[in-house]
Amino acid sequence: MEKLKILNPFDDSLIEELPFEEEQDVLDKLDRAHRMFQDPAKQLPKYERIQILERLAEKIQADAERYAQEAAREGGKPIVDSRVEIARAIDGIKIAIRELCQLKGEEITMGITPTSTQRMAFTIRQPRGVVLAVSAFNHPFNLIIHQAIPAIATGCPVLVKPALTTPLSARSIVNLLYEAGLPEPWCQFVFCSNEVTSKLISDPRVRFLTFIGSEKVGWRLRSQLAPGATCALEHGGLAPVIFDKTADIKKSLPLLVKGGYYHAGQVCVSVQRVYVERSIADDFIDRFTEKVKKMKTGDQMEDSTEAGPLILPREVERVHTWVEEAVKAGATMTIGGEKISKTCYQPTVLVDPPEDAKVSQEEIFGPVVCLYRYDDLNEAIKRANAPEVFFQSSIFTKDIDTALKAAKQLNALAVMINDHTAFRVDWMPFGGTKKSGLGVGGIGYTMRDMTLEKLLVFKSESL
Repeated sequence: MEKLKILNPFDDSLIEELPFEEEQDVLDKLDRAHRMFQDPAKQLPKYERIQILERLAEKIQADAERYAQEAAREGGKPIVDSRVEIARAIDGIKIAIRELCQLKGEEITMGITPTSTQRMAFTIRQPRGVVLAVSAFNHPFNLIIHQAIPAIATGCPVLVKPALTTPLSARSIVNLLYEAGLPEPWCQFVFCSNEVTSKLISDPRVRFLTFIGSEKVGWRLRSQLAPGATCALEHGGLAPVIFDKTADIKKSLPLLVKGGYYHAGQVCVSVQRVYVERSIADDFIDRFTEKVKKMKTGDQMEDSTEAGPLILPREVERVHTWVEEAVKAGATMTIGGEKISKTCYQPTVLVDPPEDAKVSQEEIFGPVVCLYRYDDLNEAIKRANAPEVFFQSSIFTKDIDTALKAAKQLNALAVMINDHTAFRVDWMPFGGTKKSGLGVGGIGYTMRDMTLEKLLVFKSESL
């Protein structure tokens, strides 16, 4: 049986070797999930699901440092940020419990036409069926919580397919669910090739796909779904920030630097493009660069590390190529542009790269922030909206009219005002438009997507 080496992205040290599952073994897991869902006697009542999730949260809390260490080691996120990820995951489970208590249908008014008299109608929500959760590497613990826990809460069996580079956190969550009392077919860990994953996705027994990953892969997988199956897709973005002359540079810089270089920029809503009003641009660029210079890049397991490694050495090469191309095309580099090692890249600041450069048009997914001067707000909004990927954006200003105009006109499903683009809490709606995704994430929103609203109509002469 073929095995895949799970490596620490900082130094390529071996963490574990994990065997690939054979195609038939994976399809057998799908069959078990499907047959269990079809059997009314095996359905879990809501109170049991709540109890299981409560125990899960307690188990994670009791050993939080272990799971933070595991996630940081396999994914490369600095340990200080991985601890935050585990805390978010615990909150996410609690949010799912609260949302389950509120997940309900509604009364449909009858009796307002002659044909609707003597009738009473209301809707109920029922689980769609088997969920396939295909996840990404950058939040190896919390993304699984976002994808699998809503399924379990709503009564959908789920197959968890993690990124091949970061499967260990997902496996830990599945095992913890078993320890918390979840019967095995309700949540199963799947570690298989992309070819086998494609066969899963096209199987008619899969009724909902939740995918977090690249745009190219996500839209292709959507096209492979069986008729009637639905999906939610989370892809990338080029998160733009507009910074006007009224904004407070001193207070804003820590937010922007954190938002740009958190997890070495490997986040779909990382600050990537900052449009700064020309009258303050030179001061902003100098101070931003100075703050980036002080960042520590290196071993993600050290508490002092602010930017860790990229997930794979080839990503370092790709980012470096993009930076070099931008500089050759006219961008000014004020800091960075160096490969610290084969897995770490120096946090980089590029000023005024051309609008057609890759760093301006495509998601960098690395520790690079581009700063652009602008003269007019309309111009800044137009340039911010130019790419075809929109997730989250932000505007820094003290002027309410400017804030409202930008909030209305920026092409994103979320606009942060005086905050960086990577802000997120797990009960808020979260999603992209156009090429950036499909559907709306967030624990409660995902739970609604994983259920169907069924109408019940009662006819009685006594009504």
